[in-house]
Amino acid sequence: MQEDFRLIVDLVLVLAAAAAGGLFASLLRQPVILGYLLGGIVVGPAGLGLIKELIQVDTLAEFGVAFLLFALGVEFSFAELQKVKAISLGGGGLQIVLTIAITTAISLAVGWVESPAQGVFLGAILSLSSTAVVLKCLMERNEGGTSHGQVMLGILVVQDLALGLMLAVLPALNQPAEAIGMTVAWALLRIGLFAAGAVVAGIWMVPQLLRYLAKTESRELFLLGVVVLALGIALLTEYLGFSIEMGAFVAGLMISEVEYA
Repeated sequence: MQEDFRLIVDLVLVLAAAAAGGLFASLLRQPVILGYLLGGIVVGPAGLGLIKELIQVDTLAEFGVAFLLFALGVEFSFAELQKVKAISLGGGGLQIVLTIAITTAISLAVGWVESPAQGVFLGAILSLSSTAVVLKCLMERNEGGTSHGQVMLGILVVQDLALGLMLAVLPALNQPAEAIGMTVAWALLRIGLFAAGAVVAGIWMVPQLLRYLAKTESRELFLLGVVVLALGIALLTEYLGFSIEMGAFVAGLMISEVEYA
């Protein structure tokens, strides 16, 4: 079978599995996103193995998650996140630290890992949640604007920022303390620069760009510009060591403050 036609078949299989899984979850009164995940597991390499062009499908899936987080980010705003900043930073940071510490202690005690560094690595993985899944569930239940929904969103943002720190620190766990300290300092600097750049762009650059695109009175050009903006920021965050999803969500937050949101 030709490669391009095989990709089309795989995409049809993925969409059919997602539709069937979503319908099944809906009949059970569960979030449809759980059905999507179940359908992907069934047709994926861990299930029936029906998908052959795994790299291409995975790349398209990255686009899908990025656009989902971008759309969700548009529905929130920096002002709403400011209200839960204290509890999000404190609660999110405490949750990550406690999860890593408890997981390390338990895994070493029962022999799951051979060194504290491996325990920290396992704890770091378990301390993170899926931003896409949690936010999608919140929006389906119309709880995105509630107080607990805002707190959960803030904690998810903290986790996504912590991911960039983890990706920098975890490979250096077996190095001397001085090397770990430098790695942590550099990762924190990148996080600070990214946060400052996002605030500056969201206040001065993005609104002007959208107003300029709106003046063309072309819906296609406006949509194209927004898509490029979202994916461009997503790629920038990937380059800085964060996730593409984080960048797409931040891009949505930037646009949420503009009258064209």
